[in-house]
Amino acid sequence: MLLRRHLLAAWLQGPELPDIRTVATDVTVPELLTGPPTAGRRVKVDVPGTGIYHVLYLPEDWTPKRRYPVIVEYAGNGNYQNAFGDISTGRPEGSNLGYGLTGGRGAIWLCLPYINSEKQENQLIWWGDPEATTAYCRKTVEQVCRDYGGDERRVVLAGFSRGAIACNYLGLRDAATARLWRGFFAYSHYDGVKRWNYPQDDRASALERLRRIEGRPAFICHERSVEATREYLEGSGVKGKFTLRALPFRNHNDAWVLRDIPLRREARKWLTSLGFSAG
Repeated sequence: MLLRRHLLAAWLQGPELPDIRTVATDVTVPELLTGPPTAGRRVKVDVPGTGIYHVLYLPEDWTPKRRYPVIVEYAGNGNYQNAFGDISTGRPEGSNLGYGLTGGRGAIWLCLPYINSEKQENQLIWWGDPEATTAYCRKTVEQVCRDYGGDERRVVLAGFSRGAIACNYLGLRDAATARLWRGFFAYSHYDGVKRWNYPQDDRASALERLRRIEGRPAFICHERSVEATREYLEGSGVKGKFTLRALPFRNHNDAWVLRDIPLRREARKWLTSLGFSAG
């Protein structure tokens, strides 16, 4: 374990990795629209009388006669920018994972908010009201499966940064929410690896959530290295189908999925194993 920490430190202090922008994009997330969801449209869905909303995308090949797998996605923290020009708005429409992983075909993509119950608006930094957020999640996933042909047996929870932590912090918070998921896709950070100074961020609480994974597959990746997460999982005593991969770029930015790189190809293959179509 000590050797692994030394290797990790050496890796982080090693030569600078390339910027993801040196690789051209091959898919572009559709513009955000208003109005009813239809095939190939990414639309903002407001909760009347509030500032709360989510974003729904029906795939290009959508038809009401078929059932589709669903990627549910949570965004990173807002007001984020680093020295490499990577930004995160914290808003549902800033997410990229679901579209890049599917290429816009064969799956419904649902980007959910974190809810500030007091202000009745989307929470841009950390969690707001986790119970209200998970209740909104359950209700919206059910509605999308009922009204737009989502297949409740093939729903994957995904997230970047704060959203990666949310895969467990929210997605495995309670039994009712945990049962929604076929698998998990977490990019950059993982619940329980470090403390962030919010309620239930301690190791014991995180392990209680992690145990609710109950052997379901999780694809976990991080820029530069995943060794801290690997060490945490190996020491957790929780058995699962964990796939851990490092992104060999310096960026804290989920737009890598918009590029044809080996990690995206592997991630798409992983989704295919869960019943998704190839991107």
